[in-house]
Amino acid sequence: MTHPSSRLSSRDAKGRPLVAVTGLGLVTSVGQGQADTWAALTAGRSGIRTIGRFATDGLRTRIAGTVDCLDTDPLVAPALSQRFAEVAAEEAVSQSGIGAKGDFPGALFIAVPPVEMEWPQRHALAVASGQAGPITYTDLQRAAASRRFDEWHDLFIFGTVADRIADRFGTRGSPISLSTACSSGATAIQLGVEAIRRGETAAALCIGTDGSVNPESLIRFSLLSALSTQNDTPSAASKPFSKNRDGFVMGEGAAALVLEDAEAARARGAKILGYVLGCGEKGDGFHRTRSSPDGAPIIAAIRAALDDAGTMPGAIDTINAHGTSTPENDKMEAMGCMAVFGERMRDLPISSNKSMIGHTLTAAGAIEAVVSLLTIQHGRIPPTINYALPDPAIPLDVVATTRDMAVSRVLSNSFGFGGQNTCLVLAGEPA
Repeated sequence: MTHPSSRLSSRDAKGRPLVAVTGLGLVTSVGQGQADTWAALTAGRSGIRTIGRFATDGLRTRIAGTVDCLDTDPLVAPALSQRFAEVAAEEAVSQSGIGAKGDFPGALFIAVPPVEMEWPQRHALAVASGQAGPITYTDLQRAAASRRFDEWHDLFIFGTVADRIADRFGTRGSPISLSTACSSGATAIQLGVEAIRRGETAAALCIGTDGSVNPESLIRFSLLSALSTQNDTPSAASKPFSKNRDGFVMGEGAAALVLEDAEAARARGAKILGYVLGCGEKGDGFHRTRSSPDGAPIIAAIRAALDDAGTMPGAIDTINAHGTSTPENDKMEAMGCMAVFGERMRDLPISSNKSMIGHTLTAAGAIEAVVSLLTIQHGRIPPTINYALPDPAIPLDVVATTRDMAVSRVLSNSFGFGGQNTCLVLAGEPA
């Protein structure tokens, strides 16, 4: 897509600065970079595999969409999340043509997983206490005073990833770290959009990253009965909207978007890749993991995004679903979409990238926003693979094989545990 004519408005439907996207970056289990990831997704190739990073003996789930193409040490969530974010941001910043020399002229908004010291490091500290037999609290205090603990504390403290990314790319102001569960990546984009609309910055680097595939995370999600246990056929385990879906598959990766005030982007001759027209969010305190049974928060988030974009439901060409492959989520998402779009949901294409890359948690909303923009750019909707047994209770037009069609507007849904729901309306050329 070439950049639009200078005759196009630099204001959105509500008179606010129009927010353009000038750079995209991706790291997923199916590839590093936009080109590799897009080729794999449109080919219907899965990145979900048997975990080889650590021993999985005794675990109910032994599969994940891990990123194995990058060398990272140590293999812990903060280090992996930082590495993925760096690679994605490098691609996005380079494509945008600004800030390539470590002087990004805007703010950083980064979605990162909630972090805590992982079990191997806790165990090492206990051993380092030097106490024979049971470890006491006093022993742990003694170990915590060691230089080794200081090193790990810096690595695991919330905000470290943002600080290091800010230093690497020279972003302006204090970096914003955020964690709103599975909607975090979309929330990072929303914060960037709002900052540009308010005139606080002319550019924003928005990132969602997650490297949380570790034994503790697998155990915790298993205790919630949230994960698929179809370990024998990893590539077929994630099957959103299918009758035989049994849970999500953890994934990891990152996405980065460079957002700019459209007027400033055009003034410097930037190639505009698309626009973020609208953002909608709605929280509810119904349950720590379950959605409100009436679907009201999901419906409200979708409607808020459409209203913010000044877009009617009929203008949406396709939906990039949250589509986790859990019995609960897929049912509630379908209910919410049908409440907003009505009978049109029977022929409004909807697809879930999680069928191939797994649920990338904190990164998901950002990764799926990038894929939505690539869908617009290429006129191709990636498939929801493994959709062999449709759920008759979910009468949707699920894209089972790659579909070629003109796409100008995409609704990208992100619904997180704890009732944190964020939806984005992404577009090619604004009306």
